[in-house]
Amino acid sequence: MTLNNGTPSSHGPTAGAARTPGYAGTLAAACGAVFTAQVANALPASLNGLFQQDLDTHGSQLTWITSAFMIAVVCFEFTFGILGDLFGRRRLVAAGTTLVAVGSTVAALAPNVQTLWVGAALNGLGAGAMFPGSLTAITAVTRSARQRVHAVALWSGCLSAGAAVSPLIGGAFARVGSWRGSFWVLVGLAVASVVLTLLLLAESKSAEGRKFDVAGQATFALGLVLVLYGAVEGPESGWDAGPVVGAFVVGGLLLAVFVAVELRAEAPILDLRLFRNRAYAVSSVVAVIGMLAFLGSCFATSMWLGPVQHQDPLRVAVPFLLLQGPAFVLVPVVSRLLHRVAPTWLLSAGCALMAAGAFLATGLDVTDTGLGAFVAPALLIGTGFALTVSSMTAVALDSVPPRLAGMASATTNMLRDLGFALGPVVVGAVALSHAGSAFAEKLPTAGLPADQLGAATAIGRTGGPIAVNSLPPDAPGAAARALALDALGSGFTTAFLICGIAATAATALTLVGMLGTRKAAAPATEPLEPAAA
Repeated sequence: MTLNNGTPSSHGPTAGAARTPGYAGTLAAACGAVFTAQVANALPASLNGLFQQDLDTHGSQLTWITSAFMIAVVCFEFTFGILGDLFGRRRLVAAGTTLVAVGSTVAALAPNVQTLWVGAALNGLGAGAMFPGSLTAITAVTRSARQRVHAVALWSGCLSAGAAVSPLIGGAFARVGSWRGSFWVLVGLAVASVVLTLLLLAESKSAEGRKFDVAGQATFALGLVLVLYGAVEGPESGWDAGPVVGAFVVGGLLLAVFVAVELRAEAPILDLRLFRNRAYAVSSVVAVIGMLAFLGSCFATSMWLGPVQHQDPLRVAVPFLLLQGPAFVLVPVVSRLLHRVAPTWLLSAGCALMAAGAFLATGLDVTDTGLGAFVAPALLIGTGFALTVSSMTAVALDSVPPRLAGMASATTNMLRDLGFALGPVVVGAVALSHAGSAFAEKLPTAGLPADQLGAATAIGRTGGPIAVNSLPPDAPGAAARALALDALGSGFTTAFLICGIAATAATALTLVGMLGTRKAAAPATEPLEPAAA
């Protein structure tokens, strides 16, 4: 039998796997790191309502809290993969975790939303190093397909466990004190993770052929930031506003230049030859679309329960146990399925479940503050995510030779996180644009007194319906709160619909694009070539 990289295999069930040095310690430290990174990522989910009240934020400013984190992750994940290959994954993970501790301190002390953006961006930079560094560190110490699949499944489960626990941390501290306390807890987690990394994570490198691609990194980062800036600001500034149009045009040109640069680069940060493998290419596109649907649904849920319905942060956290928890609880099941079921069926089934959950969420009533209606949609979306996140990662890593594991894992993480970054941006743009248009259209004919109409119109122009919906009962313009609530409900219902359509598209792409590809993980009798260390 021959591996996909042409290396002849040895015989025996898992030859050499039991003798892998540092495997258990590396797996523990890597899982601790990705857990911490995901706590940092998901912490704002239950706190958006409090951010709005304490820091006087409006719609796009709330979107930027989540987007600042994910944009930082996506923009520099390529380069972090190279840094890990050149200088060592343990150093990279430790440095990233230290940066999360710094960013969380900034967020905990933030006097305004702009400072909170800075803290979120620093956390994103740290997580951007931790995601590829921890995943590639695992692949460097695995010696068999079975060992690798189990490790990746556990890594993915810890990623989701962090996301599930994080809103509970935020909600609990908001209940007993302040949302700032949850960021101090994150500081403590980051410090503990640094210690665990330095003590247990086996150092590994893969420096062969790896060089910095300054032109590629610069054009990719600037282009992506500008495009996402236009998408976030468009709903409130207007899609025809000069800065928004300019951001789209210049950002699109820079991304086109990025592709041209990578095709000619001696050592590209993104080797486009990776996408010649159909399984890798399809799983990459599905990663973007599917994760857009998933985190878009999560963001819509957070906004629906928080700034729209103004529910208690601890109640906001409850649906996230169903959205994120299954990916951790089902780790053993998914790990076994990856040995027995073709990736076509795992990926398509997961995306189909996410689509069903998002479509079901379009039936939610914005005036109903009960959590029961969220159970079925959240559980379907969470179970679908559990099936997709591990299977797409396993397909990607198993599709390339070990010498490209650093680039492949960085690229896979970047594409998944690009979907995560696009989710809140797309959902925010769709929901706030739709809500703003509906509110502006219905307000003049709502029969409000002149003073209330004038105040509501002015507030709606500056902060959108989400600002009107948050007015105190006796404030000028508060008579339009019910109208604003209805508009926001309509807007986020449309956002859930978009998420359902995206997940359906990912299902179809998987079924059509991956026909005939082999299973994501090779049989356990097929050991892998040891990764460079």
